Amino acid sequence: MRPLKHGYTNRTLGDGAVVKKTYEGPDAELRLDRERRLLIRLQGRLPVPPVHAADTGTLTLGFMPGVPGQELLDAGHAVEVLEACGELLRRIHGMGARDKGQVLVHGDYGPNNVLLDPVTFQVTAVVDWEFAHLGDPVEDLAWCEWIVRMHHPGHRHALDAFFRAYGGDAVPPWPVRRAVMLARCASLREFCHRWEPNGPAVTLWRERAIATAGWQE
Repeated sequence: MRPLKHGYTNRTLGDGAVVKKTYEGPDAELRLDRERRLLIRLQGRLPVPPVHAADTGTLTLGFMPGVPGQELLDAGHAVEVLEACGELLRRIHGMGARDKGQVLVHGDYGPNNVLLDPVTFQVTAVVDWEFAHLGDPVEDLAWCEWIVRMHHPGHRHALDAFFRAYGGDAVPPWPVRRAVMLARCASLREFCHRWEPNGPAVTLWRERAIATAGWQE
């Protein structure tokens, strides 16, 4: 098996038939169990990988075809990718009844965790559900926007396509979205501090929060 590209939090290996995801860092077993349970529940309802096995620290999933959205975005297909992301996110947030305004939140939503057909731009899979929870829809909307602004700033213009595809009237205003981005940066900084106190990742997230605070709509 070979390491898969774009893995950040965990060690992920694949061989074209299965993917083995080994969870690392704080709450690893909790994150594994959360993702395992949710993927089983979502089978047939959303394009997600099938669960083959769960061992200590490792989840074995079926391999899903497709190209990571971030690669297609940087290949010049930002509008198509972000339209697909918006449509998919509307489906995710529509799963089940809302509970006091809360919906199923992916928790790390963005083109980095969406696989697409490189010709039709149809979504083939949405992956990495380990941070999923019930929450406010703006969490996923704001984080997808953050991913684009931070890692693909040349494609900011295509965020309009993302918001339109999701449903423009349902998108909170910029100050709300930025506040959610900053809260998520703080949460990830704390996650990294628990993993390696005052390590380089803590500094990185502090710097990212400063950059985020300076953004304008």
